Amino acid sequence: CNAEGADPPVNDPSTYLALRTDDRGNDLTVIYSYEVEWVESDLPWADRWDVYLIGSPDDDIHSFAIINSLMIVLFLTGAIATIMIRTLRKDIAGYNEMQTLEEAQEETGWKLVHGDVFRAPSTQPMLYSVLVGTGAQIGAAFFSTMMCAMVGLINPMKKGQTLTAIILLYVLCGCVAGYVSARIFKFCDAKAWKQNTFLTAAGLPGVLIAIFTVLNVFLHIAGAATAVHFFTLVAIFGLWIAISTPMVFVGSFFGFRAEKFHVPVKTNQIARYIPELPWYAT
Repeated sequence: CNAEGADPPVNDPSTYLALRTDDRGNDLTVIYSYEVEWVESDLPWADRWDVYLIGSPDDDIHSFAIINSLMIVLFLTGAIATIMIRTLRKDIAGYNEMQTLEEAQEETGWKLVHGDVFRAPSTQPMLYSVLVGTGAQIGAAFFSTMMCAMVGLINPMKKGQTLTAIILLYVLCGCVAGYVSARIFKFCDAKAWKQNTFLTAAGLPGVLIAIFTVLNVFLHIAGAATAVHFFTLVAIFGLWIAISTPMVFVGSFFGFRAEKFHVPVKTNQIARYIPELPWYAT
């Protein structure tokens, strides 16, 4: 940097030196330099990202364009959905009126599966309901986190705050997992509701906490700075036992008390035979 009071550097092309090798053919050493000018600002350090997070006044134009695109997508989606619903409603009414096997055999192609797609799965209904309920909990937690970030309740630049919010929202969404898992388990005509509720509450959280604990032990042995304190593990375990598990039981209670799903068409009691395809068609 230039000293205080010194004249600024002059960039004059006439003073440039040609880059050439010396008499011995050695390469010419070039020394690069740069200057830094520090400008004092009244902006606090904590608000340095506001220009990107809040934006500028011109962002309204982009907002209008996004809203316009969303309205067009919603309009086209609604139009297509209306056409599909009218078509499917007519087909479903025709399927429900079929009384004999001969009438059902008149259907060809993809319409033959109308009696199979809504049939409750007979293989591993416990695993199916637990996985769907856990996925619903993760989806609800993700959606809640995005909504909190959009309304400004969560600052994405504060990673610790965001991670804490994600964990708390996932724990509170345990009722969603219990409700969805119970409804699907009841749709499958299964009876072991206690086992279903327990596996939903202990499936994914138990596996994640076990993996996290084992990795944290190895980090402590290696002396890594990223190792989590023991009381932090106790707090996470407490959130799982004291909040997440009761929320799953509450959601499961209301899920099993709700009515069973009613499918719109008559389902086949026996699964349709699927012929084996030749090796070149698989």
